[in-house]
Amino acid sequence: MVSVPRLVIAAPASGSGKTTVATGLMAAFSERGLDVSPHKVGPDYIDPGYHALAVSSPARSGRAARPGRNLDAYLCGPERIAPLFLHGAAGCDLAVVEGVMGLYDGAAGQGELASTAHVAKLLRAPVVLVVDASSQSRSVAALVHGFASWDPEVRVAGVILNKVGSDRHEELLCDALDGSGVPVLGALRRVRAVRAPSRHLGLVPVAERPAEAVESVAALAERVREGCDLEGLLALARSAPPLADPPWDPERETAPARGEAKATGGEVETTGAGAKSTGAGVKAAGGEAETAKGGTEAVVALASGAAFTFSYAEHAELLTAAGAEVVPFDPLRDERLPPGTAGLVIGGGFPEVFAPELSANEPLRAEVARLAAAGAPIAAECAGLLYLARSLDGEPMCGVLPAEARMSERLTLGYREAVAIGDSSLAAAGTRVRGHEFHRTAVEPGAGPEPAWGLVRPERRAEGFVQGGVHASYLHVHWAAVPDAAVRFVAGCARRDG
Repeated sequence: MVSVPRLVIAAPASGSGKTTVATGLMAAFSERGLDVSPHKVGPDYIDPGYHALAVSSPARSGRAARPGRNLDAYLCGPERIAPLFLHGAAGCDLAVVEGVMGLYDGAAGQGELASTAHVAKLLRAPVVLVVDASSQSRSVAALVHGFASWDPEVRVAGVILNKVGSDRHEELLCDALDGSGVPVLGALRRVRAVRAPSRHLGLVPVAERPAEAVESVAALAERVREGCDLEGLLALARSAPPLADPPWDPERETAPARGEAKATGGEVETTGAGAKSTGAGVKAAGGEAETAKGGTEAVVALASGAAFTFSYAEHAELLTAAGAEVVPFDPLRDERLPPGTAGLVIGGGFPEVFAPELSANEPLRAEVARLAAAGAPIAAECAGLLYLARSLDGEPMCGVLPAEARMSERLTLGYREAVAIGDSSLAAAGTRVRGHEFHRTAVEPGAGPEPAWGLVRPERRAEGFVQGGVHASYLHVHWAAVPDAAVRFVAGCARRDG
């Protein structure tokens, strides 16, 4: 049994102020010297960047930085939510989980799956409801009562009132909620002081506005300190019961496939979910890490920087556990791949915002093209797909794929189910995955002669490209659900490196 003080910050609907409150709480508690573990329900990459910044207070001096981590029951499966949470929150004083959309909104047409309420139940965590009170007074009690009573397994244990107009408005709201059984744990005034600019896919990521983001997070912390009962919230978090689940462990998750790879000389057949975790940790201590082939570490270059900010922390941990040395590089600044690169991972982000700068880095584009031509494993998701195309909005890219990319007026958003049509550096034919699309760009053609995936839900179509060692697709997949993919990828790097 593991005890982790924890809160889930939810709301009746999007736009109520969840990110404001959750990020402010993370920063305020971190400034008090608490080791805060930040989490986000759903697949979103941008909010976790602000969460990581919020918990990087100087008061954490001497402690390892904590990345923002996602808890997505659709992508990873409900059975992995508590283990992933315990892995990310190991050793913390407090975990704060920001919800997604409205409290009970989940995967379309699939009931509570992947909703904030679903995750709160899996974590047995108390829920604090953030309510936009700007256009109501007594009606707030009916709203809170409805959310608190809708599902008796969801413990709505507190309310934070957001966008309160005045002292009199706050008094009316609190009077209405008095006796409801759900205490008011904060009231935040309607202000314009905190600037968090948005664009076509939501908030502008931290990496693109680091100085301004620091100021924004500091302002959120100040608002929360002034308007919330921090002691009451901490006491509520400490009331969460212990969890019996074993923490997720990338070493154990990759162990079965690593053993199979050694037995077969580096070949790995992926079949889906992988082994259930029974421990914790990122990398075994002592000695050189072994690849699936049994040799020393293969270098896997991981695209980062302002253009490529979308990555789940568990991906690098799985690659490391599979035997890789993961080395970040910035395609906006670095003209060479890291020395000894045997494989390349290019996640999501906003290359469309930086297309001229990415195009101007001709030495790196040429080196990526040479790596692909040599047959090295390359995994590219969404932004990575655009970077590997011939062009993006008319700007030359790496030219690895026979495709042109451009901005689109249409937002593509939602969960997907897919199957690997053929073998690739990430998956064997027949491997089934769940993923997520989130982009406002288009690639022509949308699939190559050997597609990366065959989508089966919500629509049936071929998607992405498999070309030599390249696997490129719009689909974001959380490798915690398919850890064999990391082992297969590293085994391919080891064969090439060896």
